[in-house]
Amino acid sequence: MSEKKLAIIATKGTLDWGYPPFILASTAAALGYEVEIFFTFYGLQLLKKDMNLQVTSLGNPGMPMPMPMPVLLQALPGMQSMMTSMMKKKMANKGVADLSMLRELSQEAEVKFIACQMTVDLFDMEQSEFIDGIEYAGAAAFFEFAGEADVSLFI
Repeated sequence: MSEKKLAIIATKGTLDWGYPPFILASTAAALGYEVEIFFTFYGLQLLKKDMNLQVTSLGNPGMPMPMPMPVLLQALPGMQSMMTSMMKKKMANKGVADLSMLRELSQEAEVKFIACQMTVDLFDMEQSEFIDGIEYAGAAAFFEFAGEADVSLFI
């Protein structure tokens, strides 16, 4: 029996959306899957050396709030920083691993990270901004793997 494969496309670059690709990838790798994550558009933020990610409740009505808060208040300056601080504190209190630790764990588990070369070029990013151990390729290269994957996820 051949090894199962998981293909993930990561498109989001916020603190809350950074967790799913790394949790799913590291879990699948621990279960014996061959895993590749294709980071494109804002998902490239997850590969930066300095992962200064934020979270916002704007556009995310499912985000649990400590108290009801009108959308207008959520848009005030400083609210995104406050929300990010609250989320990081809650995660630490609940024992949730830091995002950079999950990313490192994924790499140690031999999850292959692919940065979308087109997006890197589009946003004038430099390879020096990114962590070591990643590949740069286009969508066609990722589709070679994804086309054979048992599970494909778009996050």
